[in-house]
Amino acid sequence: MRFLASTLLSTDPALSLPGETEHERLRAAVDLAVWAEGIGYDGFGVGERHNPAFLSSSPAVLLSHIAARTSAIRLFTTVTVLSLNDPVRVAEDYGMLDHLSDGRLELIIGKGNDAPSLKLFGAQQEEQWDRLAEAYELLQRLWREEEVTWSGRFRPDLHQATTRPRPFQTPAPRVWHGSASSERSAELAAAFGDPLYSANGFQPVEHYLALVRHYRERLVHHGHDPATIPLAVGAHSPVIATRSQDAYALARPAFERFRRQPVAANNGFPYESLEDFVARGSALIGSPAQIADKLLALHADFGNDMFGVGFEGFFFTDAATTRGHLEHFFAEVVPVVRAELS
Repeated sequence: MRFLASTLLSTDPALSLPGETEHERLRAAVDLAVWAEGIGYDGFGVGERHNPAFLSSSPAVLLSHIAARTSAIRLFTTVTVLSLNDPVRVAEDYGMLDHLSDGRLELIIGKGNDAPSLKLFGAQQEEQWDRLAEAYELLQRLWREEEVTWSGRFRPDLHQATTRPRPFQTPAPRVWHGSASSERSAELAAAFGDPLYSANGFQPVEHYLALVRHYRERLVHHGHDPATIPLAVGAHSPVIATRSQDAYALARPAFERFRRQPVAANNGFPYESLEDFVARGSALIGSPAQIADKLLALHADFGNDMFGVGFEGFFFTDAATTRGHLEHFFAEVVPVVRAELS
């Protein structure tokens, strides 16, 4: 079982040190990736946002610098908003990153759901799915073919175009598809036989499980074997204590604050109590044994190969506290899960 951590580099003051500049925040993200490799994460991801609330506007650049500071950890884009990007540029940028990292690139693409990004790029929300599908089909060709001739709706035509460099990995790496709300992401991934990353975030687990079931049905429909294709599932940053009641006491104030914020309403956050969130959602709260049991139960449902457990914790604001719980998690939970699923 692999574990992935990711960040969107939020500019929320609560997630930064007092007086921390943008330069210091970006440097801290690089140090965080080095720490993640040392503690035992298998992958580190940087999401893409074009929004003043985040600093993650250029994952390819940041991950390239992280590649120079690390040696083994896989480098994920969580996610690349392909509906807003030129697939020619994506093919070039991430082909380059794959070389600079000696083949550690893991590209995850998605439609995106960030209104400021749409406004900045002049894209219409109702076009995003079509933009994503068209861009991905072209990206696939650019990574695998020479002298591509192509015509579409959303970018200029190509005539005998070849991008350089080609990805370092041979054959070109399979691209992951981020999935959170719609069967269209699952359908696109299944059509190409690509791996899926299920966000498993704000909604009950059953919502995401239904999308994964649909994805696997469509894989078979398109002639692919689901057993040979990786699946990743997200979970919230853990809150761990020796006694479960202490973990709940630590998490409850943050839960009550969050469910009253606009972001909770915007994402349809359905839980009225922390206990409900733990029971029906992906919250990891309790003793090490309870959290290990929760992950094993998720795996029994999803049959996944990787868990995404990130840094920008739902329940904590400061990085030091979040790191402390993650160190506890890797010391007492991850070995149990890996041994059970080996």
